[in-house]
Amino acid sequence: MTKAKETSREPADQSAGWVTFDPNLKILDCTVRDGGLCNNHQFEDGFFKRVYDTCVAGGIDYMEVGYKADKKLFAGTGCGPWKYTDEEDLRREVGDNDSEMKLSVMADTGRTNPADILPKSESVIDLIRVATYIHQIPAALKIVKDAKQKGYEVALNLMAVSTVPDYELDNGLEVISSVEEIDFLYVVDSFGSLYYEQIGDLIERYKKTGKTLGIHAHNNQQLAYANTIYAAITGVKLLDTTMMGMGRGAGNCPTELMVGFLKNPKFNIRPILKFVQDTMHPLSQKIDWGYSIPYMITGHYNEHPRSAIALRDSDRKDDYLGFYDEIAAI
Repeated sequence: MTKAKETSREPADQSAGWVTFDPNLKILDCTVRDGGLCNNHQFEDGFFKRVYDTCVAGGIDYMEVGYKADKKLFAGTGCGPWKYTDEEDLRREVGDNDSEMKLSVMADTGRTNPADILPKSESVIDLIRVATYIHQIPAALKIVKDAKQKGYEVALNLMAVSTVPDYELDNGLEVISSVEEIDFLYVVDSFGSLYYEQIGDLIERYKKTGKTLGIHAHNNQQLAYANTIYAAITGVKLLDTTMMGMGRGAGNCPTELMVGFLKNPKFNIRPILKFVQDTMHPLSQKIDWGYSIPYMITGHYNEHPRSAIALRDSDRKDDYLGFYDEIAAI
């Protein structure tokens, strides 16, 4: 009887272990970039370096170090240095990045001047991630091709696709499929409104482009981790996370959760847990991010979380019912 039980259990154990061990699955930690949206990138001195050291020690594959924002558009806005990610600021923290971890930066279409992106030979950055809405794809592709010509890996992040009609998304994906300069294509749940069935449908449609896929999930409905796991199981290779889930509004898939899920021995959860304990938990007492009812409500209604962010920053931050009535009436 005992032997029969062991035999019947073996295939399931092997299957689960293989899914989580897949050596091609990579983590991209975007604590500094997405987390910077919580405080206008005004982190205390030493925060960036502690994130960097933790990612290196934890075996993280990519760390996103900030934005490449056009200083003419964001002049005088009180942003911290990682809104712009100048090379001198970056090298002051990481030197020549003498590690196996790659560094990425986000370039928002319409908010980035390609002239601010140096040739790869002059930069410690490895990956340029171009964020675009569906109607901006032609402008985004100019940044993509410029970055690729300069020697970078390039990703395209399609934003707010939960609001895009199917025919329009399919047309956009058809254009993207013919652009050789795109190394990675991201499924992005901008409003944290998508369920795994919808994530799965998007993944299957994105796969037709022939690109390696990534996922960036928001946690409005407490589904960022589940949707990221589902994406990994169904063939997505780049998994976005942040330490303790820090990110705009409801935040993101927590790095510590994903490292715990992936059984690849290259990852080491201990330095990540120490960083979360020593730095992120105290920071969470000062800055508001993560799941809360207002973010759940905007997620349910497939709305940008800006109204929930404004509520959480007001003197009626916990007026859940009043906020619900306001959103439901829109």
